This record gives sequence, C-alpha cells and structure tokens, in this order.
Amino acid sequence: MEQTKVVANFQRVSFGEDFRRFFLRGLAAVLPTLITLLLLIKLWEILWEYLGQHIIWLIKLAAARIHGPGGIGWVKGTWEQNVPAWADELVGVILAVVLVYFVGLIVGNFLGRTAWRLLETAVMRVPLIRAIYPAVKQVTDFVLADRKSQLQASRVVAVRPHSDEIWSIGLVTGQGLKSLSDAVGTDMVTVFIPSSPTSFSGYVLVVPRERVIELPLTVEEAMRLLVTGGVSTPEVKQISSTGGQAASGTGTAETAVAHERV
Repeated sequence: MEQTKVVANFQRVSFGEDFRRFFLRGLAAVLPTLITLLLLIKLWEILWEYLGQHIIWLIKLAAARIHGPGGIGWVKGTWEQNVPAWADELVGVILAVVLVYFVGLIVGNFLGRTAWRLLETAVMRVPLIRAIYPAVKQVTDFVLADRKSQLQASRVVAVRPHSDEIWSIGLVTGQGLKSLSDAVGTDMVTVFIPSSPTSFSGYVLVVPRERVIELPLTVEEAMRLLVTGGVSTPEVKQISSTGGQAASGTGTAETAVAHERV
C-alpha cells in the first residue's frame, strides 16, 4: 500500500524581520511598566524638589532655633553627619504626601473651599499669573478630577448622533436642558459620548429620551469596550430602551445593536 509523503513547507524568515517582530512584542509588554515607573519617579522628584526638601529645611531651622545660639552647628554636626541623604529625601517625600493630603482635606469642606477660592481670586489679580493659572488649572482638573464617582451612576446607552444606521455608545450623565425640552416639547437627556482610546474625552449630546436605547452594560464594561477600540466586547443578552418609541419602533435597530454585541 502506497503511503502519502508529507512534505513540510517552512517559509524562511530573515533575521531582521524576526528580530523586529519579537522586539515589538517585547516592547509592547514592557513599555506600560516602564512608563508607569517613569511617572512614579517624576512624581517622587516633584514631591521632593518642590515640597519635601523645603519641609526638611523648615524642620532643620526649627531645630536650630530650639537649640539656641549653637543650633546651626548642632544641625550640621548631628543631623547632617548622622542622617543619610536618602533618609532625608524619604522623610521629605512622606511629609509632602501628608501635606498634600491635609490640603485636600481642608479644601474638601465648605470653609476650606471658600478660603481657597478667595485665595485663587487674589492670585488671579497678578497679571502674569492670571495668564497662566487658568490654563494650568483646567489641565489639572481634567486629569485629576474624580470622574469615577460621577460616571458610576450613569447608564450605558446606544444613540444615533449622525445617522439612523450608525450607533454610538454613550453614558447618560443627567437630564437635558429644561429650556430645550420646553422648546421642542420632548423630554431630553444628556449623553456623554466617549472617544477611543481616551475614554475620558469626547463630546456631549442632548437627545430626546425616546431616541436612546439603554444597554445592559456596566460603566466598566463600556469603558473597556471603548478603550480597546471594540476588541473587548462584552456579551449583551437583552437590550431595552428608555422610552416607548425606541422600544416599539426600532426593532431592527435593536437587532443590529445586538448583533454588534456592543
């Protein structure tokens, strides 16, 4: 009986192409860790250079005042000779973190917020600072604002902002403008449409409530879908609308969204 001869067909890959492929894979694996470490190092340097070392200097100055006329000599002979530089830096960064925490604690209450706004108003009267401070504050508020608590109570919905056949994933963030609802005679809702992959940036729509279809997704699942550009697609078992018209008149649209497994 004649046996079939199997011939393996291996495609030869050059060293350069092989190196490039595996280098890119390795870079994709280690780059997030390296960037995270770099940001942490920069944060450490900022806390030490702009806060920590000045706090340590104030502590040394206070210690010198306590020890009287020979206090400066005591600080130089006892503190600076026996305490290593890395310990100074570690203590300075820890104290800087504690200081930032207490500032946040103070600003978090009503009196602290009021005092901080008065301070900002006074600072804004300085011509040069007035030109720089608002832009910097907008950037820091955008990066450091606690959006998780704001978006946690949102509902994930599908909305058609541009075409009746194209759907976008969004979050209902609140009621629509009352003046607009009264003008058009329809109940409106505000929908935030995140962009990919930076899901905290996007644009806001004010749409009729019946034009919005609610999706059985959590905010985390929707964010994962948007950040990955649709690669991570959670299962959608049931789709309901927030209004009667969308539930009764858009059966085809619901089927399309279910097929897309948004």
